[in-house]
Amino acid sequence: MNANENAIVHLAVYDTLADWEIGYVTAHINNETWQQTPGRYKIQTVSAGLEPVTTAGGLHVLPDSLLADLKPADSAMLILPGNDLWPTDAYKPYVDKAREFLDAGVPVAAICGATGALALAGLLDDRAHTSNAAAFLDGLGYAGGQHYKEERVVVDRDLITAGATAPVEFARAIFERLELYKAPVLDSWYKLYGEQDPAGFYELMSA
Repeated sequence: MNANENAIVHLAVYDTLADWEIGYVTAHINNETWQQTPGRYKIQTVSAGLEPVTTAGGLHVLPDSLLADLKPADSAMLILPGNDLWPTDAYKPYVDKAREFLDAGVPVAAICGATGALALAGLLDDRAHTSNAAAFLDGLGYAGGQHYKEERVVVDRDLITAGATAPVEFARAIFERLELYKAPVLDSWYKLYGEQDPAGFYELMSA
């Protein structure tokens, strides 16, 4: 992708979406400060329908676009936040779209319950991954247990996975994949938000 090309990062939205898991991602992609190519990316929400959805925090979100219309070639990444729908048929369209993206070599980032949905669909059977806990995925009877990593975030090829308690690490992996920041800036960003080290703030201010 041309570094100067505008690109869409698609954020799946649905009822019970876990707001806290994607807050760092959306806020910093939308904030051009410190980005090495400001304005290169924008967030677009995508859902199975166009009716408003209600997040776990009670916020109402009006989707920008339909999931069925989304093509991997038109996206820089698909992000799947955690939710309570993941073990139900209502979540199948999102899993199917994730499979389509991965087959096309376009990255997918999944956190919390969304990783459970990918596990049930067999999408974690041959990829290193993480989730809320090994026991969470093992309880689903999936076949990818040998690839589970006890880490906050795991990247394997075009798939980023994380657990519910790692929204900062999830964001960092997404930013790294998108090349949102230069490496030293990303290190300072994580120093501030991940390590809670004030030195990161002053480094960012001088970047």
